[in-house]
Amino acid sequence: MLVDSSLIFAQETPFVAPGYFQIVMLGLFALGGVGWLVAAVLGFARAPAFGPATRWFAIAAVCILLYHIQFVLTVLIGSSNPSMFLAIGAFFNLFIVIGAVCAIMGFIRLTSPR
Repeated sequence: MLVDSSLIFAQETPFVAPGYFQIVMLGLFALGGVGWLVAAVLGFARAPAFGPATRWFAIAAVCILLYHIQFVLTVLIGSSNPSMFLAIGAFFNLFIVIGAVCAIMGFIRLTSPR
């Protein structure tokens, strides 16, 4: 009985992505990259006036921007070299973790409430 039910899931069913998938995916990816670029530039521009917390938030924005760039490189390299795809994929969330640490440091540096 258990073997018969597992054979049902072993059959390959073709997956067809919706027609709007590529447009939405690329559009949101581009808007996210531009948004984080603007956040990084504004953060570094405002850091002298608002203190070290702003600088940490700007560094976090740069980490997320690097995550976007790493995503593009992973897709481009992964299509031609599968072993390199796995090597890059192992560290895929590295910039997310570093960005989170920088954001935490930014919140820690917010010492004077206004």
